[in-house]
Amino acid sequence: MPSLLSLCHEILHDILTNVEPADLGKLAQSCQTFNSYIKGNKLLWKDVYLKHYDNPQGELRRDSMIESSTSRSRGNKVEPDWEGELKTLVSVQKVLCCHDEEVKRNSIEPVVTTALSLLETSNPNTDDSLNVKFLSQQLLNPQNSDIFLFSSSLYDQCGSPSQYAAPIPESRQLSAKLHSHYGTALEAKGRTRNSPQQAHPFARSRVYDLRTYNDFNQWGPFTDDGTMTTDWEKVESILIVLGHNLDMLSRRCTGRGFGKVWSDPFGGAVPYSYTPIPRGCPALEKANGTTSGGDSSSAEDSWGVQFIGQPNPALEAQDPYGVTGTWRRVVCFLDYNDLYHFNFASHVLPHESRPPISTQEAIRLITMKLRVTKIVPPSEDDGQALPVVHFTGTSRSMHSSWDPNANSRLRGSVRLTPSGDIRWTTLSVFHGEARWRSESIQVGGLRSGRGVVGTWFDKDFDPNGPAGPTAFWKLSDSLGREADGVDENGLAELPALFA
Repeated sequence: MPSLLSLCHEILHDILTNVEPADLGKLAQSCQTFNSYIKGNKLLWKDVYLKHYDNPQGELRRDSMIESSTSRSRGNKVEPDWEGELKTLVSVQKVLCCHDEEVKRNSIEPVVTTALSLLETSNPNTDDSLNVKFLSQQLLNPQNSDIFLFSSSLYDQCGSPSQYAAPIPESRQLSAKLHSHYGTALEAKGRTRNSPQQAHPFARSRVYDLRTYNDFNQWGPFTDDGTMTTDWEKVESILIVLGHNLDMLSRRCTGRGFGKVWSDPFGGAVPYSYTPIPRGCPALEKANGTTSGGDSSSAEDSWGVQFIGQPNPALEAQDPYGVTGTWRRVVCFLDYNDLYHFNFASHVLPHESRPPISTQEAIRLITMKLRVTKIVPPSEDDGQALPVVHFTGTSRSMHSSWDPNANSRLRGSVRLTPSGDIRWTTLSVFHGEARWRSESIQVGGLRSGRGVVGTWFDKDFDPNGPAGPTAFWKLSDSLGREADGVDENGLAELPALFA
């Protein structure tokens, strides 16, 4: 009977591809023959990787429109270091599976950085994603979720005794970023709701603290240093507030066409997880890898979108962000008397937190219909890998046709920030004059299904407010009434306020 080491390489390869990733390195250390076969065997490491994780170069992933400055030339795609990547994931899995809390807390940065990298290379269909499945299963462990999801500065004030802020600012930001991508599933299921220190009143306090709105962050979810870097702790607080409010609204709207949002772990929080293809735009279909090309000659614009046989492609075909279509928006706000009293009735020190807010907000659901109007190169202050896309549209309340603050015209833009996030700016226009503005970040990246999260405020940046949280996500590429996703006859029945 032949021994394992005497088998031909093809059979040995098939056997070793069924080995657990953590055991592959151990086998390489067991004897010189295994070491010489396994070490540096790119095909073996690749096949083992692809048995457990999504293919970062897979057919379901869209050709990235954001290319690094070192690999701008088309076709110069560097193959992943399969062995190095898999060894990194094995190290992360060991941390996630261990029971030592100190080891986990000291590993927040490498673990969360790796987790976010997995999300960036996930299958856009998150229901079928091996990466999302792996991360979701690991975060079912309460110790893992407490440490890696709930270690932002917010959890210095709230949460369970095992949830508290990391000592390092970078770790707090990373934890908030992973929590923002994970969604509101744990809050919605009551994991923090049943705690004596619920998260949403403290998050609400942060969102409505007008001191956090300033010129340095453009009144949006950005850091206060003027770099337009996303402040994920702000995004986390906004998502907690909106998630709590939408969860309450969905309970009151059972049977009226409005269900839960953001309730699936990492649902839609990966690039291209919403993949609309406008009908009649073969150029965009080709750019997204959804058609098999013929022998057509091609031209390429400076942002990596290929146009096949179209000398003058439509604006929608040139738009990397997928703006045109129907979107659902949620806007929340405090009664202005409550907002003013919260911010100005008592004096607090500049770095002192305001008390939690238990007062419930008003909530508005809005249907937006947007269309691309202009595409221009990025400015010096923008990320350079993508253009700036301008759009116009309309905004209509789902609660009542006469709502003066929800029914308006819209204009805005989408661009890449210097740090690589997708920034959306909108202006609500009433009778030809802009009134409300919003600044937001797209959670999950380019064309994510999760949507856009940020803040709304007075377009003149009034330090007395009002201001509050907002989010919007795409429903359809269509601009017709059927794209709204809710029975038109039942829109006025949706509650505008809840206690």
